[in-house]
Amino acid sequence: MYDTIVIGKGPSGISCALYLKRAGFNVLVIGKDGGSLAMADYIENYYGFAKPVKADKLFSGGIKQAENLGIEIISDEVTDIEYGGGISVKTLSAAYEAKTLLFATGRKKKSAPIRGLKEFEGKGVGYCAVCDGFFYKNKDVAVIGGGKYALAEAEYLKNIVRSVKIFSDGKAEKILSESFDGDIINEKILSIYGGQTVEGIKTEGGDYALSGVFVALGSAGAADFAAKMGLETLGGNIAVNKDYSTNIPAVFAAGDCIGGMAQIAKAVYDGAAAAKTIISYLKSSK
Repeated sequence: MYDTIVIGKGPSGISCALYLKRAGFNVLVIGKDGGSLAMADYIENYYGFAKPVKADKLFSGGIKQAENLGIEIISDEVTDIEYGGGISVKTLSAAYEAKTLLFATGRKKKSAPIRGLKEFEGKGVGYCAVCDGFFYKNKDVAVIGGGKYALAEAEYLKNIVRSVKIFSDGKAEKILSESFDGDIINEKILSIYGGQTVEGIKTEGGDYALSGVFVALGSAGAADFAAKMGLETLGGNIAVNKDYSTNIPAVFAAGDCIGGMAQIAKAVYDGAAAAKTIISYLKSSK
């Protein structure tokens, strides 16, 4: 069991991991990619660089710094988190346990310009299979998404609903055809339609009657996990106290996923400050 699992390997997550490791704690960092930093081009306003620095160089430098210190970093996608006595983090390939957890996942930016999606939010369109799947027991539902996150949501729903179809909007990844034994509709989505609630999805190839639609685009973000775990959120961000603790003991959050200025300097500070709180928590729990 790890002392801390950090979800996210951007500046905030790595910063926290560095402080935890130097304090003698066993920490694991899990991240699929570098988030906003890895997608940027040049960084011109970060302390210590006389000239603009390539964002990917800054990202890879942080990873190398952590690895040189002996921090374990895993490139994988987190699909589920269970909380109860301890913390279990499941990825596509394994499961890990820890005493504490830090969300440093950044902000999820993926959305879909699908007609009717916003209109039916809360009226048949949802974003959390674990939270809302029960309401669709013995009904026909859809999951919108083309990758591993959509697959995980669909697999969960299969045990509850009558049928589940994955609508990839024409962007199905190979893993869907290899791993999902249900219907995959790899057609462009035209609209989600209905009356008081969702009644179906129209694509370029057909019309599908449905009672519910779960949106699972890209990878699961902080808000998705927050909803599943019962973490308080504010404006789509994880709500934290001044010491970066959340409403759930042993669970902390830092960086872009808690809101505020979306800058590397803030993310690095958040990670360091959160580490201080986590260290105090771990010491007091012994």
